[in-house]
Amino acid sequence: MDYTQILLKPHVSEKATLIKGEANQVVFQVHPLANKIEIKKAVENAFEVKVQAVNIVRQKTLRQRKANRRLAKSPGFRKAYVTLAQGEKIDFFEGV
Repeated sequence: MDYTQILLKPHVSEKATLIKGEANQVVFQVHPLANKIEIKKAVENAFEVKVQAVNIVRQKTLRQRKANRRLAKSPGFRKAYVTLAQGEKIDFFEGV
């Protein structure tokens, strides 16, 4: 797979912004079938940085009950917490 198919979009949240500054990590939503090695290569090719580690988390599908008792689903996805090497940073996330 090409890195454009593996890295779907950056995941922006309060936790992602907090760990970006403290632990030098960035968070991406990734393809459900991508493994850690493919994600590491995709980030290194896309942003020309050195990746130290990759951790993957699956966000389950959430069901919510609406006011008129209808069920709604928020889709599940897969996140990758990418730890960058010391001194590396991705300029894409600097304005976030």
